[in-house]
Amino acid sequence: MKTEIPPGTLSLLILRTIARIGPMHGYGIALHVAQISNEVLQIEEGTLYPALQKMLVKDWLKGEWRVTENGRRARYYSLTPAGRKQLALELKNFDRVSLAIRQVIQPA
Repeated sequence: MKTEIPPGTLSLLILRTIARIGPMHGYGIALHVAQISNEVLQIEEGTLYPALQKMLVKDWLKGEWRVTENGRRARYYSLTPAGRKQLALELKNFDRVSLAIRQVIQPA
């Protein structure tokens, strides 16, 4: 069953994936997120590429055109130092919010 990606977590998923795997093209990022989440989280192209573009503009990522393993040209994204800082901040915020939600929904 496909689940919507929670608001505010898309950049976290993208940054974490690139930090974990290294430079990747957009399709590879989406595929990895789907695989690692057992197909629960799926990033649509219409959401992914605008998010990647925003991260390029914010200097969280840098992009480099390369040839894929299939012989096609694709832009590979890698983290910048600002992207690593943003990832750390987003992980911290996610942990804080997750803890708060768990505290609210726990049985009394």
